Amino acid sequence: MSMWGKFITAILKGKWRISPLSWIAAIGTVIYVVSPIDFVPEAFLPLIGYIDDLGVLGVMAILATREKSHWETSLRDGSIVI
Repeated sequence: MSMWGKFITAILKGKWRISPLSWIAAIGTVIYVVSPIDFVPEAFLPLIGYIDDLGVLGVMAILATREKSHWETSLRDGSIVI
């Protein structure tokens, strides 16, 4: 299993808690990407309209990577055991 798989498993089993800010950002990202209301609507500017969605997804990817990095550091330090 990859480290991302182990990270997600640790979250689902309750062995690692995600920060509230990351949860809020994840929920907000899903709502923003799925919602028909955008800063730049895809209906009017199709190519450019997807760029703002990609930007939001990029920020979420950065937050997820940061959370995974904290988890990996805890694994190395022996703070948590999977």
